[in-house]
Amino acid sequence: MKFIKVMKFGGGCFRDADGFKRAAGIIRKETACPAVVVSAAAGVTDDLEAGLKRAVKSEAGVGRTMRALRLRHERLASALLPTPEIRAGVLAEIDHRLIRLERLLRGAALIGEASPFTRAHILSYGERWAAHLLAGSLREKGLDARPLESEQIGLAADDSPEDATADLQAFQRAIKKNALGLEAGRFIPVITGFYGLDSRRRIASFGRNGSDYSAAVVAVALHAPTLEIWKDVDGFMTADPKRIPGAKPIARLSFGEAAELSYFGAKVLHPRTLEPISRRNGTIRIRHIFRPDRPGTEISAAGGVRPDVLKSVTHNDRLAILRVFGAGVGCKPGIIGIIGRSLADHGVNIISVITAQTVINVLVSESDGRRALKILRSIRGGVIARVELEEGLALVAAVGEGLSRRKGLAGRVFTAVAEAGVNVEIISSGASGVAAYFLVRKADALPAVQALHAEFFEQRRG
Repeated sequence: MKFIKVMKFGGGCFRDADGFKRAAGIIRKETACPAVVVSAAAGVTDDLEAGLKRAVKSEAGVGRTMRALRLRHERLASALLPTPEIRAGVLAEIDHRLIRLERLLRGAALIGEASPFTRAHILSYGERWAAHLLAGSLREKGLDARPLESEQIGLAADDSPEDATADLQAFQRAIKKNALGLEAGRFIPVITGFYGLDSRRRIASFGRNGSDYSAAVVAVALHAPTLEIWKDVDGFMTADPKRIPGAKPIARLSFGEAAELSYFGAKVLHPRTLEPISRRNGTIRIRHIFRPDRPGTEISAAGGVRPDVLKSVTHNDRLAILRVFGAGVGCKPGIIGIIGRSLADHGVNIISVITAQTVINVLVSESDGRRALKILRSIRGGVIARVELEEGLALVAAVGEGLSRRKGLAGRVFTAVAEAGVNVEIISSGASGVAAYFLVRKADALPAVQALHAEFFEQRRG
């Protein structure tokens, strides 16, 4: 028997014992045996990160961290697992991992720092505990569920300690050699998300919220055609429902549309989740754990057609722009490469680049702005005359398959924004066939989104 579905449960599903029970109930209703991937319980990764910071400052902080983590997981197990034998077994596994975690924290305290690999290792414990708790809850329901950590299934990654990329070929070779491949369909594997192993078997993190991505990798390795991601949201919406009360659920998206929405600010899905699934022409479904009767959002190669083309409007108001000035910088070979390498070498991600003859505009995260300015000002020689930093900007993106091909659509977008009294700072259209985006002042971001949502998704008056 082959797995036909991988089910991934995010941290928002595991806010308390009832969340674990709800997830177990959903899994139990499956007619075919699924594979399951889990995130850490809500807030646990943040607690681990805060605990590491305290440990680096003083060993006295280690005890406080361990007591809090132990108490939280013991309470979860007590509320979740009424059968003494099951509860005792899960608590023993949790305790074993708490002991290993404490050694890592005390080691970091001893030397006053933690390497990126040590940090990734420490942050991986939330997923380990969640896998044991959910597997225990499934056993309470009479199902044969077994927690499997990334080490056990050989989830291979490259040698990046943070934001690693899975080595799918190595993972597929490993999966054939262990029980997961041999006994597919005989038990429910509950697999840790978020991390894999590099070539030296060190823990490599796929980045914060990277469990979505690792679930996609597991689905491809198991040849499961469907990845079902359970969260505490309805899926993708026509806008952020916290900002736009009239936002509506989106039933279908193409891979391109979902990728652009994720990249430009919609926090429903980790952007890299789409990479492995789209290559195999699979399907991703995003479901709401508190509303399992709703269909959520389906993401596939086909997507779905909407008469107005636009599917959603999103924005990111935590941006800064670096303006690199110089005569001919826009046409000088190698300048963009120098800028990109200089920022990448210092861990600064470029969100977008917009060029003109005399200026290159580089979009970065607001938190990276001042550091990026210092880096680029250190570049000597060449045609760069000066570098300026502008903060307080926001990016607004209109996303829909076929946007670039529909006559008059871009004009309708910018007319709606202009009528709302919003001045557009920079426009970029054509870089993607499914998205047009523009920069406005941060204070104008919400009015721009409101205007576009009213124009394309709300009933007109009169």
